[in-house]
This record gives sequence, structure tokens and C-alpha cells, in this order.
Amino acid sequence: MALVLSGVLSVLQGITGIARDTLYGVPRHYEYRFDLTTWGWIHLVVGIALLVGGLGVLGARSWGRSAGVGLAAISLVTQFMFIPYYPLWAISVMTLDLVIIWALIRLVVV
Repeated sequence: MALVLSGVLSVLQGITGIARDTLYGVPRHYEYRFDLTTWGWIHLVVGIALLVGGLGVLGARSWGRSAGVGLAAISLVTQFMFIPYYPLWAISVMTLDLVIIWALIRLVVV
């Protein structure tokens, strides 16, 4: 369920970046500085992938756990790169992604 939540948050972040890119602050000197619309599309794609992975985990699909761990790791990296634009949101989603990775790795298959 947390994977779906992370997906929804990333989709919302992506839509905001695409529609209203003036909401985010733009750092002057940053190695991963992209146009905010580009960041919006990145977050939108990652969010949709997280939603699909979350549905796979909830549906107990064989690929769900491994896809969930991989997608949460990708989300974690993209949120880390997005910290200068909106730190509180990015760190919150990063924390959620870390919990997701921990939970999926620790999940005991019965």
C-alpha cells in the first residue's frame, strides 16, 4: 500500500511540475538542474511505474516485490536529486521510499 502512496505522491509532484512549474524554487548552481517541466515528466513516469509496481505487490504477483524494490530505489534517487527544488516534500517521499524498500526486503513469504 505504501508503494501505491509513493506513486500517487510522485504523480502529483509530476503534474505540479508540468502544470505549475513556478511552485518550485530553482537553484542557481546544481549539477542535476533540469527544466522543472522535465522534472515533472520524470516524476510522472516514475509515479506511474510505482503505481503499477504497487498493484503488482498488492496482487501478489511474482514480479511485484522485486519490481517494488527497484522502483522504490529509482524513486529514492530521483527524490534525492530533486531536494534543492522542494526539500521538505523530497525528503518526506525519500523516507517513505526507504520504508518501502525495507518492508519489501523484510517481507516473509509464507
